[in-house]
Amino acid sequence: MKKNMGTADRVIRIIIAAIIGVLYFKEVITGTWGIILLVLSAVFVLTSLISFCPLYAPFGIKTCPIPKKKN
Repeated sequence: MKKNMGTADRVIRIIIAAIIGVLYFKEVITGTWGIILLVLSAVFVLTSLISFCPLYAPFGIKTCPIPKKKN
């Protein structure tokens, strides 16, 4: 897998996942929606750790910087 997520994208996903986690464990969000959001936040953390988002691949989206070619 080639990386397709940049640093800013990864940080934003981790922040969103942390906010969802805090809201879930403080019981602000509960029930089915709470579980769905908790699973989504786990996916955000996982994709941030591996720097690859499977939803970006079919659309050709890359938020990581283009590596400079060596001469």
